[in-house]
Amino acid sequence: MDSDRQRFTSRWGMLLTVLGMAVGTGNIWRFPRIAANNSGDDGAGAFLIAWVVFLFLWSVPLIIAEYALGRKGRLGVIGTFTKLAGSRFSWMGAFCIFVGAAILFYYTVVAGWCFFYLGRMVFVGPDLTMDAAQGAWDGFQSSYFPVLFHAVAIGLGAWAVWKGVGRIERVNRILVPALLVIVVISLVRTLFLEGAMEGLAFLFTPDWPTLFNPKIWLEALTQNAWDTGAGWGLVLTYAAYMQSKHGVVQNALITGAGNNMVSIMAAMIVFGTVFAILGQEMSRSEVLDVMRTSGPAATGLTFIWMPQLFAKMSAGPFLAILFFLGLSCAALSSLISMIEMVVRSVIDFGVRRSHAIMGVSIAVLVFGIPSAMNLGFFQNQDFVWGLALIISGAFMAIVVIRLGVRSFREHEIDARKGDWSCGRSWDLVIKYGIPLLSCVLLGWWLWLSVTVYSPETWYHPTDPFSLMTCILQWGIVIAALLMLNRMISERIQSVNL
Repeated sequence: MDSDRQRFTSRWGMLLTVLGMAVGTGNIWRFPRIAANNSGDDGAGAFLIAWVVFLFLWSVPLIIAEYALGRKGRLGVIGTFTKLAGSRFSWMGAFCIFVGAAILFYYTVVAGWCFFYLGRMVFVGPDLTMDAAQGAWDGFQSSYFPVLFHAVAIGLGAWAVWKGVGRIERVNRILVPALLVIVVISLVRTLFLEGAMEGLAFLFTPDWPTLFNPKIWLEALTQNAWDTGAGWGLVLTYAAYMQSKHGVVQNALITGAGNNMVSIMAAMIVFGTVFAILGQEMSRSEVLDVMRTSGPAATGLTFIWMPQLFAKMSAGPFLAILFFLGLSCAALSSLISMIEMVVRSVIDFGVRRSHAIMGVSIAVLVFGIPSAMNLGFFQNQDFVWGLALIISGAFMAIVVIRLGVRSFREHEIDARKGDWSCGRSWDLVIKYGIPLLSCVLLGWWLWLSVTVYSPETWYHPTDPFSLMTCILQWGIVIAALLMLNRMISERIQSVNL
């Protein structure tokens, strides 16, 4: 079997690869915008508190579980669910894969944007005015370039996974250190901008009353799931290739903390740069409006405003290239993990790797075209399947619960020499915390959807942000997978078990 033959060559290589999975556009493109949107009048620090709380109540416990499940199962997500939880739970693993694939369909579009803008910064340079920057974006979106670069992203990702974990590891040994160096250089430059410290002060200052807003906690959890990849099945997929002697607790903490550190540095770069440059011309409220009013599909801050800001600072064109190079590295490293997750699960059905990669690449190309051509469709898919990560995380916890949380921890996590023990607190989080958080936060979201987000159209499935659009799409997928569950489990077992 593929995963029986292949292993990461070292723990260092594995950690870099998993960090490459975790650190993506969600850290650089998404996190600063979410922090700004969930800030109070005094600052965004309260959101950061909720975000860190969920790092330890959601992300790290699930990453520990995924590492251990992948190492024990040595299969992809669907195969692991079938092998460890039982044939009745194959549909849950398939749902996790579908969520990851649905996100992959539009994530390649975002990666394509990053590649296009990297080329634009190299050959054209950043735009000097709002009209020029907006015109560049509108011209790009009205052309066929989004589809073309969507295809380029798929091609690069497919090449990286073609030879299996060996090439994936080698590619990430280049991408991840390069990304970290770029982020550090950009942060140092930001710190020397006049007025940048006001932006950093706003980022880290808590506005305590905002902690009583349920929306803050929902956003913090979904951002954590986006940030770290916890609950997707991405870590589980890579863990199928880890060496048996390597523990999981230290690796999980390094993965979670390292990923969130990159998010914080990215937010410092964006907040510092925006406050430093725009603060000379606008009031704080106007600056925040720029960060919060991010344009269609949350593109305004990164692809329209940031190039202008770089154009207004010394060495700006070079820094613009660095910024979009870092964004492109982050996009590609995460894209590789998403493709491998889907490909690995297809391989578990008995398909050759080369055929699985070609089939997945064609599917991503076709199903990603609507998001590449229509930002409204893109926004809907981001909304629906981003929220579905909460369900995927709950399903991961259910597998461990089926195996017996305490027994699983004692035999698969705490038994490894040289690693830390995660203790009984992990048992409580997995058995009660993750399921409870999933139910409470989804319940909060259901209530907010009806009363706040789309009170007039919550029942309308064609509204891109309605309650019904989520229920309809989730319901169709779950119903189909339940009907196919027996076929899925029998095929997986006939090939692998």
